[in-house]
Amino acid sequence: MDGNNGSTGGSPTGGGGGRIGVGIGDGLPGGAPGRGAGGGRVAYQLTELTPVYVISVAAQLSGLHPQTLRQYDRLGLVSPDRTAGRGRRYSARDIEQLREVQRLSQEEGINLAGIKRIIELENQVTALQARVAELQGEVANAGLAATQREAAVHASYRRDLVPYSAAQQSSALVVWRPRRRGE
Repeated sequence: MDGNNGSTGGSPTGGGGGRIGVGIGDGLPGGAPGRGAGGGRVAYQLTELTPVYVISVAAQLSGLHPQTLRQYDRLGLVSPDRTAGRGRRYSARDIEQLREVQRLSQEEGINLAGIKRIIELENQVTALQARVAELQGEVANAGLAATQREAAVHASYRRDLVPYSAAQQSSALVVWRPRRRGE
């Protein structure tokens, strides 16, 4: 096991499609060693949001100096999770965000305050998109409920009523003669 990133072998990036196999008790949340079924190690399925990289590994993966990562944390550009001892733990998503901050700074020439505002706006857009999707789901559910209520009302109609059909058209001619006064 690599002592720096908490993974059980393989590359420090985790390799397998954003997931890293890790055993219980490897310094990650989840419990003490030996608590799995049969007393053996139990594998976690970690996502890109799971903080596993210490600052030195995160610096290598992002191509930045560890002091730069500390500065970005102080400025609120990339805020990694913290351990109980206040050590920083970076996730794969944090590494991608560090690379994006570096790209915006180096290639686009945007200052750090501008980058922070861009990140805030991107997070706001993501939150709003999630809210729109949630509201679309609620509208769809409300429409379905209204359709079901309408069907229930139609099902409750009395069936003993005879349907009215329009009178058949006739070709008879009716002559109207007004009555005269006095008749």
